Amino acid sequence: MYGTVAQMRARAGTAQQLIDQLKDFEAAQVPGTVAVYCYRMDSDENEYYIAVVFESKEAYRANAESPEQDARYRQLCALLEEEPVWHDGEIISSLQKASVPVPSGE
Repeated sequence: MYGTVAQMRARAGTAQQLIDQLKDFEAAQVPGTVAVYCYRMDSDENEYYIAVVFESKEAYRANAESPEQDARYRQLCALLEEEPVWHDGEIISSLQKASVPVPSGE
């Protein structure tokens, strides 16, 4: 598996729009996507981290280089104070227990 982790600072008042963007990514059913996790920091409600997991580096690259992802990325950046800081890499270990639903919009 392969993925990316990004640190983002949202513009004040854009939390729901950010959540909607993540739902749009999910609805797009991007080939090779395994999981997406978004964290809002307790220490700062405008600071977020997102982790996206893909089946392979090739699937990640295909998405990253697609015009559709470029459009989604530009929409995301409009909600942020500055561009995200991305960290890409091979996933070398993971643990997943039973699926637990995550409340949306809270």
